[in-house]
Amino acid sequence: MSDFRLSPPGFDAQSLALSRPAPQLGAGKGQGADLAKVGEAARDFEAVFISQMLSHMWAGIEVDETFGGGPGEEMFRSMMIEEQGKMIARSGGLGLADHVQRTMLQIQEARSGGATP
Repeated sequence: MSDFRLSPPGFDAQSLALSRPAPQLGAGKGQGADLAKVGEAARDFEAVFISQMLSHMWAGIEVDETFGGGPGEEMFRSMMIEEQGKMIARSGGLGLADHVQRTMLQIQEARSGGATP
């Protein structure tokens, strides 16, 4: 799977990274805090992605009277799906967060001209 790419053909992350101002990694808080924020952002992205996939799965499912049903269940279904996505992402997810985090760090490295942490 070493040739797996998240970006479409012709997409150049390097030129995108150089077109924006460089973030200040480790400014004041230490680089560990910045890495933790990048990891958290990547996991949050994966949770939203999973929630979107789950919402399409639940789109055709009617509410069931066994569990209460009705407009209340319909109204809170989106919250349930969002929480399911968060739980799946926290418990290992699809592996998307690792790729997103690696790409975010590569872009930051390209912007700052520094070494990979």
